[in-house]
Amino acid sequence: MAHLLEVRNLKTRFQTAEGTVHAVNGISYTLDEGESIGIVGESGSGKSVGVMSIMGLIPSRPSETVTGEVLLDGNDILKLPPSQMKKIRGKDLAMVFQDPMTSLNPVLTVGRQMTEGLELHMNMSRSQANERAAEVLSLVGIPNPLDRLNDYPHEFSGGQRQRIGIAMALTCEPRILIGDEPTTALDVTIQAQIIGLVNKLKKKLGMAIIWITHDLGVVSKFVDKVAVMYSGTIVELAPVRGIYNATSHPYTLGLLESLPQISATGKQRLIPIDGLPPDLLERPTHCPFAPRCRFAAEQCWAEIPTLTELADGHSSACFRAAEIRDGLRKGDKKDMTA
Repeated sequence: MAHLLEVRNLKTRFQTAEGTVHAVNGISYTLDEGESIGIVGESGSGKSVGVMSIMGLIPSRPSETVTGEVLLDGNDILKLPPSQMKKIRGKDLAMVFQDPMTSLNPVLTVGRQMTEGLELHMNMSRSQANERAAEVLSLVGIPNPLDRLNDYPHEFSGGQRQRIGIAMALTCEPRILIGDEPTTALDVTIQAQIIGLVNKLKKKLGMAIIWITHDLGVVSKFVDKVAVMYSGTIVELAPVRGIYNATSHPYTLGLLESLPQISATGKQRLIPIDGLPPDLLERPTHCPFAPRCRFAAEQCWAEIPTLTELADGHSSACFRAAEIRDGLRKGDKKDMTA
């Protein structure tokens, strides 16, 4: 069975005055109809650049290069000319950006911004597009939607603006919805509302979802599988339960240990990941996480590990993956440190 979306060995480079930035270094994953994937990692890991490359929003010249394949229904959309890619964006692939105040045009009404895609992709008249826009605004919980089409972005609260961003992405009923950290700028209660809304819409509309975040606690609520990124590569890819119950990469373990936890004993000290992310101007000759890894062995400094399947649907780019996974299950992770 063919996948809805298949990303194969995607690489993105940026040419700067300081040198070549290796932002995305050969990531691969698949997405099926109605499936959701969370892409997790700290800032600079390549999460956003990866999806921007898929969307065709990375200019190919003069400073960036995108190679690899992005197959949508078996067709490589990276090879499409801009005019063809424009027809796919919004209709098949739609994106919700991190900050709705910068992604929404401040000098255009919300209604005009929402109806533009409907007129382009769905060949609707202005009145039909307004009706559809109001319908979708109602779907995401904006009260009096028909009246509010004439309002500007600054007349809405932060949470409402993010709901409008989601509504804009949903107007043409895309097959894949991409959320680029869309809840980061919101407070915790609004975050929970937005996540609940997206989860509800996923089930109702049957969309596939790519959800980007730096918080493993967020993705646990509604994605089917998780790709953990570090230094422009996927270091662990697994069903969401496997990420938590069978952790097999030291970086994933570090992210999980940095999450606040409530225990019977009360306060529990957070465990930071020591060190800093690698300089992406330099191509590593060893595991990129080795300088920060408490499990690093001699082999980790001599070779770059590849993403290797450990079990059904669970892969890790670590030479000691099985050992770490089994050790965590036994509770003796301290004994594994090199």
